[in-house]
Amino acid sequence: MRVQILGAGCAKCKQLLANAEQAVAGLDPPVEIEKVEGIREIMKFRVLATPALAVDGVVKAAGRVLNHDEIRRLLQNG
Repeated sequence: MRVQILGAGCAKCKQLLANAEQAVAGLDPPVEIEKVEGIREIMKFRVLATPALAVDGVVKAAGRVLNHDEIRRLLQNG
């Protein structure tokens, strides 16, 4: 499983990344986290607002910072 954080590096993007790292800590099998910062790469996901979070290439949330519990629920529920 791969979690992608989409954002150019603003404070909210950094917070979402930190929350995602906390959410996946200790999960088995390990979850890969990728930071996507390039605007062209972000545009490929067709999001209108950042930060955004994608799981295995599918956008699950955009325009807000999910807390670690919300992220963990997304990962458990697919």
